[in-house]
Amino acid sequence: MALILNLETATTNCSVSIAKDGATLAIKEHNTPNYSHSEQLHVFIEEVLAEASIVLTEIDAVAISKGPGSYTGLRIGVSAAKGLCFSLDIPLISIATLKSMASQSTFDNIDFVIPLLDARRMEVYSRVFDAELNEVRETKAEIIDEQSFESYLSKGKVLLLGSGAQKCKDVLKHSNLNYDTAVHPSAEQMAVLSFEKFQMNDFEDVAYFEPYYLKDFVVMTKKKQ
Repeated sequence: MALILNLETATTNCSVSIAKDGATLAIKEHNTPNYSHSEQLHVFIEEVLAEASIVLTEIDAVAISKGPGSYTGLRIGVSAAKGLCFSLDIPLISIATLKSMASQSTFDNIDFVIPLLDARRMEVYSRVFDAELNEVRETKAEIIDEQSFESYLSKGKVLLLGSGAQKCKDVLKHSNLNYDTAVHPSAEQMAVLSFEKFQMNDFEDVAYFEPYYLKDFVVMTKKKQ
């Protein structure tokens, strides 16, 4: 049996879940453009553990969504995960944020799944998977234009999902395109992925692990109330 605490802080959604053998026992999350992770993350950890009737010393590993995403959000999540792993002497697991998003696909007859996170202006973070969620193309930061993803659209049905997909709607026009803009990274989808890595002993070096920023740090400030 494995009890894994999953932390998702790569985007505006502050999300925490506790899972047993890949099945979510409790989850707490709040998606706000104000990036309130620093205020909410540790509160959410306490709440999901209490809801699942689990004490902190019982967890077997901590999983963190490693990015790409918000610099500040990733730093907050990784700092919390490392602190727990050091203090409890348990392993750290990292989950690729875009793969976690791709696993939320519910569409049938799709040949390619492309999760996209909104970056600045017309830029997105994207990664391409086939229908079985095998990687077809690595993660990139790219600017959306009329030719984006043309090589995949010419081969079959493509699903664009996530916050970055919204940018594509006014630019890309193709009969093979499908959209799901409501998908966002969540600790709930991390549960199965983190358990798979736990079974394989696929752990990170707690001392040296760094998030996958992909781009240079750009200061993000909270929106005024």
